[in-house]
Formats: sequence, C-alpha cells, structure tokens
Amino acid sequence: MHMPADPAYHWDGDALDLEAYLARIGFRGERGPTVETLRALQFAHTTSIPFENLEPVLGRPVPLDLESLQDKLVRGRRGGYCYESVILFAAALERLGFGITALQGRVIMGASAGLRPATHSMLRVTTTEDERVWLCDVGFGAGPLAPLELNPDAGEVRAGEWRFRLERTRGELGGEEWLLHHFARDGWILRHSVTLNPQYRIDFEVGNHFVSTSARSPFVARPYVQRFHPEVHHVLDAATLVTEYPDGTSQTKELTPADLPATLAETFDIELSDADAAALVAAPWAQRWAGDVGAA
Repeated sequence: MHMPADPAYHWDGDALDLEAYLARIGFRGERGPTVETLRALQFAHTTSIPFENLEPVLGRPVPLDLESLQDKLVRGRRGGYCYESVILFAAALERLGFGITALQGRVIMGASAGLRPATHSMLRVTTTEDERVWLCDVGFGAGPLAPLELNPDAGEVRAGEWRFRLERTRGELGGEEWLLHHFARDGWILRHSVTLNPQYRIDFEVGNHFVSTSARSPFVARPYVQRFHPEVHHVLDAATLVTEYPDGTSQTKELTPADLPATLAETFDIELSDADAAALVAAPWAQRWAGDVGAA
C-alpha cells in the first residue's frame, strides 16, 4: 500500500512565491533540477542574502514558517541566519524538483566538536542529472558560493576566489562525519562538522530556539552580521568591522554603536526602520560594548 509522504520531510515549496524569491537573489538561469542550476542558485543566494542575527539581539522571536521567512528575507529584503536561509533555499529547491535532506552540523572554529551543540543547518541535495550528492551550506554567512560534492577525493575546491575542502572522517563516537575546512584570515580553519543523519523540520525548530533565546548562545549577546562576495567578506561583530579577502589578508575597523545603522545599510544591504535602528543602538549589547571599550 502506498503511504503518503510525511509532511515533516517537506518544505512547502508550493507555497513559495518563486518569482519573488528568484528576483530577490537576481537569478535568471535555467530552472531544471541540474547541477548547473544548483550552482547558480547557491551563488545567487549566498551573494544576495546577508547573514544577520538582529532579531535575537533585539529580544524578538525568529519564526521559521515559510510565510514569515518570505516576509522578512524576500519582501523585507533583510537577512537571516542559517535556519532562515536554509529553509527558504530548501523551499525553492523542492519547488524546482531537487532531492533534499536536512542536515545539522556543529560549528567548531577552534573549539572541540563535542563542546558545541548541533545548531548549524545545511542540506544534502541531489539532482536528476547524475548520482552525485552535494552539500549546500547557504546559511553560514561565509559561503561557500557553490555546493560541495560529498566526495572524499574531491580535494580543494575554489568557489569564487575562496578555497574550501571537505574531509570525511570518523567522529569520537564512531560515526561518519564530514569536516568543512575554509581558507580565511587565520589560514586553513576547521569550520564545522556535519553528519549525514537526516533531520526533520522540527529539529530545526529546536536548534533555532536555542540559538535565538539561550543565554549560552552568542547570537543573543551582540550583533553578528556578514556579507559574502566572490572577492571580499565583510563581518560585523558587535561594533568591530572586519573586511577579509581570499588571500587571507584582512582589515579591521572599530565603530561605535551609533555607526551601525549606516554601516548595515552601506556595507551589508540591510535597511532598518528608524525604530529598529534606535532599538539596536539602545539595546543592552551596546551598553556592554561601551563598558568593555572603556575598560580596555
């Protein structure tokens, strides 16, 4: 007997305003579920939609239903963090006929993998073109600009001018893990690990609740905003603006909280309302930042 598909595995692609989403990211290519289309979609999404955590910093919830995501990221031309970008991207891929499995990874960035919860969302994607399997990571804020083949022999991959490589290994608990390495201002860094264990959509809700509300989450403590381009990566961490380049060089500039609304608009393409701009500058992080700077 044929069983109906479990809605927990699906992404409401039929409810997506596809034309508005494709216009938002500037995509004008072919729409078939091919590798070429997947590459073009990931490039367009990651270079058009910035990474930002301003809602948690302002003490607001981060809803993950598709209508709210379209209202914020598409119609409102704001950014979001991994769960927001990945769910929107998954809805578009599903609508276009790609095969999708949700994944979650652990951000490492110098920490032990076991010390960080699995709160970074990604997608395992297949096409109708061949048997290759792709890792799509559109919500980290620092690329990659292209899907990475889940192939332990792929070696170093250039996406734009940026360099990445995937490594297949065994975790401390014996399971298969894939490690994503990224060349940036600190040289080669181990960015995150991911297993291929399928996730339900509700698993994203749990991770999203942690990163947007927990006192242990850095995303509630201060603004963290990124804008990624083929030739430059902008990072705003509290009131420190870092600009880094694919060759590993970087520049750092210290701002004041009052500088942020204009910087968000000019560098990150995030236009805040007057009320939100005022709330961001007056939020607790700004007072803490001023105290830390004064004590330095």
